[in-house]
Amino acid sequence: MESIGSNPAPLYDLLVSVLPVLVPLALIQIVLLVSALVSIFRHTSYKVGTRILWVVVVLLVNIIGPILYFVLGRAEE
Repeated sequence: MESIGSNPAPLYDLLVSVLPVLVPLALIQIVLLVSALVSIFRHTSYKVGTRILWVVVVLLVNIIGPILYFVLGRAEE
């Protein structure tokens, strides 16, 4: 009987097959997060909500939060 984790090959194969998808998604998430936070702290007025609300949404709702801010929250200058 083999112990769990004694054969790392399937895990490695899974990681190698998923990594090309995860890296671009992670980069997109980081860029959206940083750009949304910079925009939130540079602006004082929003179409919907307050600064605190948008910071929480952007930080807690991955990928969708920053997109929601740019679509619904960011006021025109």
